[in-house]
Amino acid sequence: MQSPLPVQQVVDQWLAWAAWQSDPANQGRQNGELIGFDEFDWIVRKHPEHAWQCILATVADPRAEPFLGLLAAGPIEDLLGYHGHAFIERVEREARQSPRFAWTLGGVWQCQMTEEIWQRVQLVWDRRGWDGIPT
Repeated sequence: MQSPLPVQQVVDQWLAWAAWQSDPANQGRQNGELIGFDEFDWIVRKHPEHAWQCILATVADPRAEPFLGLLAAGPIEDLLGYHGHAFIERVEREARQSPRFAWTLGGVWQCQMTEEIWQRVQLVWDRRGWDGIPT
């Protein structure tokens, strides 16, 4: 069985991917050298507890500021879609304690979340600044 990378390595690899992905010069291109997206996707599915720790570490990392939308619409959204019942209480608690997390949570879409999880997310997120909502 393959073990996930350590938390900080996942964060660093994902941030490298996010920076590359966000560069307009790379639009529509792939970079097989950057494993951050695939690693985070894999741990969300197969190692959700580890993924939660990686999500918290990424939100807390100042380098992640320009990429929090990617984190919301990727790992956080997927974690809640695949494992929402196991994590929703922690998500609610974190959103109440951390304005940065609550704001990041504002960038998720329902996708695979159950209606119950989706409604609970909407009660704790901060949508200011998303989709033209005033800050």
